[in-house]
Amino acid sequence: MKELVLKASDETLYTVLDEIRNTLSENGCDEDAATQIAISAEEVFVNIAHYAYGGEAGEAIVDIELTTDPKIIRITFKDRGIPYNPLEKEDPDTDLSADERAVGGLGIFMVKTMMDNVEYRYEDGQNILTIEKNIEKITEKP
Repeated sequence: MKELVLKASDETLYTVLDEIRNTLSENGCDEDAATQIAISAEEVFVNIAHYAYGGEAGEAIVDIELTTDPKIIRITFKDRGIPYNPLEKEDPDTDLSADERAVGGLGIFMVKTMMDNVEYRYEDGQNILTIEKNIEKITEKP
């Protein structure tokens, strides 16, 4: 498992994405799946950077873990910001046009759609959001 402890900011996003992409590349992950995972991780991390600390500087911890049987990437994001469960937000009505839809919620909706599992908990004063995707079924070709 790799653990990154860094400032929650737009500038450190690229460190997170590089580590995730390296882990996926080293394990033969399909490019389409790697892109979905990177988009999901970016959405979560940017939300922490922009909203968790109410505009103040804060820290984020990102744990990147790859299990082998089955081959699942698990990325856990932790912050000590304002308690907030993004999974409680109602999914946007994607049948409506962008003008008709309420603002917000589309990013976490995309994360829930692209990832196999998304979980949130608030524990020991931390927001903890975990995203998972099985890359074994993607990397193994018939």
